[in-house]
Amino acid sequence: MMSQAAVRQPINVMIVEDDNVTRKYLAAAIQSEPALQLVASFDSVQPALAWLVSTPVDLLLTDLGLPDGSGVDVIRACVGRWPDCGILVITMSSDEDSVLACIEAGAAGYVLKDAGHLDIVRALMDLHSGGSPISPLIARKVLGRMRDAMPASSAPASNADARSLLTRREAAILNLIARGDSYGEVARTLSVSVGTVQTHVKNIYGKLSVHSRGEAVFEAQRRGLLRMATLKAREPG
Repeated sequence: MMSQAAVRQPINVMIVEDDNVTRKYLAAAIQSEPALQLVASFDSVQPALAWLVSTPVDLLLTDLGLPDGSGVDVIRACVGRWPDCGILVITMSSDEDSVLACIEAGAAGYVLKDAGHLDIVRALMDLHSGGSPISPLIARKVLGRMRDAMPASSAPASNADARSLLTRREAAILNLIARGDSYGEVARTLSVSVGTVQTHVKNIYGKLSVHSRGEAVFEAQRRGLLRMATLKAREPG
């Protein structure tokens, strides 16, 4: 009988990062994980776009500020050509407009380069398994912006109906992933398996009509489903 290891295909990863030191660090991290395979590494938009025309990729890791354009252009091209690719933004920018632009373009994760010790391998593996790694600071800033933009009169009317969509366990998981927890961290917090968490997340996505963690968090905040106190508990300092 053929073993699982014999049939398991490597997860192909592409890097787009203009800083040479950071690019080498990311490449080394990826190459240290047997499940991941670095298939391309670029320092600007145009060669990345040319490569994506004909070569499939499982995961894209991209910066935003590139010498000949924006990483958002790479994200859009990747989604258009390889819609099943998981896209993780790693950047210095915590600007809400940049975050929203990336998520609208198709990114499923957004982490900051200076967010302490960044385990890029764990973030990529979480992304590939259906998660959406997002820095807690980013989650709070964007949720705060959406909360402030909501008409005060619209929230109470929709809250009761919206809350009835989710079970108590789904609501708990939604709050944990909104504050930036990985699937593994959620599983440990709730004493369940990662597979159980993934099943609940898929149900949440279906009920909210979304396809990623970022979309789920934004839609949940719009409907008044998130407890802001839970997010504040994870704020640094």
